[in-house]
Amino acid sequence: MSIHSLVDLAPEVAEALQNGQAVVALESTIIAHGMPYPENLETAQRLEQLIREGGAVPATIAILGGRIKVGLEEEDLLFLAQSPEVVKASRRDLGWLLSTRQHAATTVAATMIGAKLAGIRMFATGGIGGVHRKAQETFDISADLQELARTPVGVVSAGVKSILDIPLTLEYLETMGVPVVGVGTREFPAFYTRESGSQAPFALSSSAEIAAMMHTHWQLELGSGILIANPIPEAFSMPAAEIEAVIETALQEAEERQITGKEVTPFLLNRIKELTAGNSLFSNIRLVENNARLAAEIAVALAKLS
Repeated sequence: MSIHSLVDLAPEVAEALQNGQAVVALESTIIAHGMPYPENLETAQRLEQLIREGGAVPATIAILGGRIKVGLEEEDLLFLAQSPEVVKASRRDLGWLLSTRQHAATTVAATMIGAKLAGIRMFATGGIGGVHRKAQETFDISADLQELARTPVGVVSAGVKSILDIPLTLEYLETMGVPVVGVGTREFPAFYTRESGSQAPFALSSSAEIAAMMHTHWQLELGSGILIANPIPEAFSMPAAEIEAVIETALQEAEERQITGKEVTPFLLNRIKELTAGNSLFSNIRLVENNARLAAEIAVALAKLS
């Protein structure tokens, strides 16, 4: 089934949307560029399983053969996990990738676009992009933030990665009118850790409360997405001082190697994994699983309201 000339829905996703059931979008960059094989494939399969266990239908999004695929088969996940042909797609890349019939993994921004085209309101990821450190010199600001400002999809994430400038990221979101909701706390999480020293403007404790806020926000036709900041479970949180020291080392190495643009984040995440002897990858997997569970709960509650 296709609801847009460039979008293909998996039969399971199409049926769920037609019946008003809960659906949760998942990105594919985490598969192709976020983790090594086989952890990337295992994580993708586990996230889909957790969403089903939560009563929703998973819809992993990617670009395959110049089509926006919403809902993937097992062979698609395996291809994304192993193929060197898969590039990284954000908003600016979509027209080029589709017209030249390429394969690509979708970032947060591109996944939000695919979800909107399909009619999906809920999306689970690990962490969104943000304002990079020294952005006042480099102007390096993730397209994820602008997408949140213009695309009405709820995004569950463990805040933003602490490789970014978190206070400036929150200022940008405030300027663009994007609601940021802390789950059970106003302390904004920093991906690997539960605390960042920055505050979210709102806090809600239950999935039902979050779904009600999302529903009301969109009834007002405000147009933006909503960022749901879900702290990593305490058992898997890394010590803030330890991860900050590792990040500073990785940032210095990136600068010395003159790594820029969309290559920065994959480089940093890989170096952080190496410098923490794999502990950061373990935390990354646990936090995105936690986000998938919450997104399924919210999607079920939102479906009842809609």
